[in-house]
Amino acid sequence: MTKHLSNMDRAEVLLQALPYIQKYVGKVVVIKYGGNAATDEHMREQVMEDIVLLWAIGVKVVLVHGGGPEISKMMEKMGKKSEFVDGLRVTDEETIDIVQMVLSGKMNKNLVNLLAVKGGRAIGMSGTDGHLIEATFKDERLGFVGDITNINIEPVEGLLEGNYIPVISTVGCDQEGNTYNINGDTAAAYIAGALNAERFILMTNISGIMEDPEDPDSLIPELTVEEAKGLYDSGVISGGMIPKVDCCISATEMGVNGVVILDGRVPHAILMELLTDEGAGTRIRQSV
Repeated sequence: MTKHLSNMDRAEVLLQALPYIQKYVGKVVVIKYGGNAATDEHMREQVMEDIVLLWAIGVKVVLVHGGGPEISKMMEKMGKKSEFVDGLRVTDEETIDIVQMVLSGKMNKNLVNLLAVKGGRAIGMSGTDGHLIEATFKDERLGFVGDITNINIEPVEGLLEGNYIPVISTVGCDQEGNTYNINGDTAAAYIAGALNAERFILMTNISGIMEDPEDPDSLIPELTVEEAKGLYDSGVISGGMIPKVDCCISATEMGVNGVVILDGRVPHAILMELLTDEGAGTRIRQSV
């Protein structure tokens, strides 16, 4: 049964959110969205609603997206098998064309359009636009998979100054004209660092860092960088969480005030994290 809020209840909710709204107005929040967290259409709409609400109250939101599952689907349709080495997609010349088509074409423009439908002003771009994400070959076994060498953040800053929501696909480039498939979490961390973001939100398909992965009640709400590094040795952070936490630590070391890992499948998780006392997910911060 749906609980209906009275006007007084609604006013109380807004008043409780006011200090947080004041904290983030005019500040940059970078949100990494994509992968498994973006596969549900209904949830995608709710995430875009959250982003438009933040933008409407004056938060400078930057949306960075990947799209691994969508790339795999398109490759399958084209009769091409996905191959991975150490969790990274092997990207030959044909695959990098598919990556560009899916990320910078279909996914990017769909997200821009959905933000507009929800009342926002968004402009899509890829990491090749303005040489935003410069990269070089990561490993010859991986083909056109890139390691980031430089971020030219000026195009993003220009869109923020124009009161737009930049929507960025994680494709990179180099001075020789090569195009690279860039890990979305890594690209988002670098962009957040270049913007000196107040928050970097990494949306995943888990609640955050948990002492016991099988027990949702063991969620760790906050960690310093030093504490997070200690959890590698204890085995609390393992497997696929290692590269995600690595990105979070890198972002904090590049100057981001706080990084949050949260479950992108939870309705309005972004708003709960930024505008409530309880928050959502696990926040990693510098110790000072």
